[in-house]
Amino acid sequence: MAQFGKASTKRGKPSYVYAIIGVSLVLFLFGIVGWIFLNIKKSGDYFKENIQLHAYLYRTASPAQIDSVKNYITGLPYALNVEYITREKALEKYNQENDTLWKKIAISNPLPESIDFYVKAEYVDKDSLAILEGSLLNNFPTTVSEFQTPKETVAGVSQFVKTTTIVLLIVAIILSLLVIVSIDNTIRLAMYSNRFLIKTMQMVGATRGFITRPLAGRAVLNGVIASAIAILLLVGFISTSEKYIPYLKALHNTKDMILIFSGILFLGICITVFSTYRSAIKYLKMKLDELY
Repeated sequence: MAQFGKASTKRGKPSYVYAIIGVSLVLFLFGIVGWIFLNIKKSGDYFKENIQLHAYLYRTASPAQIDSVKNYITGLPYALNVEYITREKALEKYNQENDTLWKKIAISNPLPESIDFYVKAEYVDKDSLAILEGSLLNNFPTTVSEFQTPKETVAGVSQFVKTTTIVLLIVAIILSLLVIVSIDNTIRLAMYSNRFLIKTMQMVGATRGFITRPLAGRAVLNGVIASAIAILLLVGFISTSEKYIPYLKALHNTKDMILIFSGILFLGICITVFSTYRSAIKYLKMKLDELY
């Protein structure tokens, strides 16, 4: 992959360019899978934290009792956006979401008051919500009449996230292996054009370290260039995706992007240097006749 001084042949230049392009494309694909993997988890958390829970109240509950329930839920470390819903507000929300004739005919409002809230994603599961339900019903038996959770939705989202995460994890592992093998093969092909140069330097008395050090330095530079190209391609891909799928903007996280970019850079440099060094050592150990 490396150019080594003026003695390098012109044949090395195409390999040098093609190797960088090949490594860039492989790292780009790796970055896409990493981005999708992180977004799947965040998507699951996003949907979980948008599942609204309802603590319905008895009509006989006094304002003081209602405040006690609201303060109790607000004090929970995992509760989000706690809101007291009066009967009038409940009817208003129902009319907005459903086709109803209540506005046209005189029917008594049958909807109860409630404390509506959300919880953090890690608490949106069957067991945690069951504990929360028991706590509310036991601590406020004369105030909370029912605790309603969309159990099917919770179970469906949890199963989707779990299954998708496992599948993507397997894909990521397989792709990681393919990335390593692909980059290694690309570097070996690029180094093939420099095999006579490497052997010639050894024959005139150059030490192994003297020969491999410049090659490793060039490999680092090429790894950085390939990683930079892959990162730019990934930024373009993510920006285009967020433009046409606005929902993805809500999942955008700078820390996750830095993590992915750092992974691409680390992987590009490490594998490039390792493959370059391994190829150089291989040609140093071969006899001159074996190079043809």
